[in-house]
Amino acid sequence: MSKIKNQLSNINSIVDLIGETPMIRLSGFEGLSTDKQIFIKAEWFNPGGSIKDRAALSMIQSGIEDKQLTSKKTIMDSSSGNTAIAYAMIGSALGFKVELVTPENINIERKKTLEAYGAKIIYSSPFEGSDGAIIEARKLAKNFSDKYFMPDQYNNPANPLAHYSTTGPEIWDQLDGKITHFIAGIGTSGTVMGSSKYLKEKNEKIKVIAVQPDNSLHGLEGLKHIPTSIVPGIYSDQIIDETYWANTEKSYEVMEDLVKLEGMFVGHSGGAVVLAALEELKKVDMASIVCVIPDGGYRYLSGGVWW
Repeated sequence: MSKIKNQLSNINSIVDLIGETPMIRLSGFEGLSTDKQIFIKAEWFNPGGSIKDRAALSMIQSGIEDKQLTSKKTIMDSSSGNTAIAYAMIGSALGFKVELVTPENINIERKKTLEAYGAKIIYSSPFEGSDGAIIEARKLAKNFSDKYFMPDQYNNPANPLAHYSTTGPEIWDQLDGKITHFIAGIGTSGTVMGSSKYLKEKNEKIKVIAVQPDNSLHGLEGLKHIPTSIVPGIYSDQIIDETYWANTEKSYEVMEDLVKLEGMFVGHSGGAVVLAALEELKKVDMASIVCVIPDGGYRYLSGGVWW
């Protein structure tokens, strides 16, 4: 992928721009110094606007290679937002029809984006959240196996493989291996599983902190409270050194501070992972912390946080 991006004349599709996102050092928050640094892996720079572009492309490519996804089939999966948009974008670019099962109460920004890409939206119960969408998607895949290719982002090994193959190596190279902590939120868990595996292979002393909401009734879109949710098949806590339980209100405050202090307009989970990093920074004398921020804040404008 790096060769493609370094030779602009060889970019033949929007999907060639997925990955190789910037690394940005924070400078405006209290507690930062030359010995205590936080770096942001800015995944909103992906063409579909989020880190989910990586996993979606990996799963679709895997389906094509395994001949499970053919021109006669429609890509269908459950998603509350970012992965749905990634499927829709990539499907449009590669010529596949796309249908997404998503809770009826997803915000207007995501609905309009999916519609713009030409994806069909199948609504699940707004009261059952992402788990309800998962169950409905599984039913459709079982009942209409001839019609649908379901990547199944929560159980597909191509999801964490995307991050083992791209996100982890990019982080290592961008910081020349000078990383002490890796922090990312848990949704499908693909980012944490794949990136951490690669980074731990490079340096087993890197501390991996996985961020989850501190309760089931949270407002951190994109993050999953594992104790009360359907556990993703790709998830394992063996590679995780610590779980940070993020409070919704405090995460929103950090999200707002990222705009005011750094000019970074990020999503809910971005606030949560930086909150975790700031708390970790208080415990150590030296640190080079990498936070993965999955998406930008423009996808949350109608949610009331910025009113």
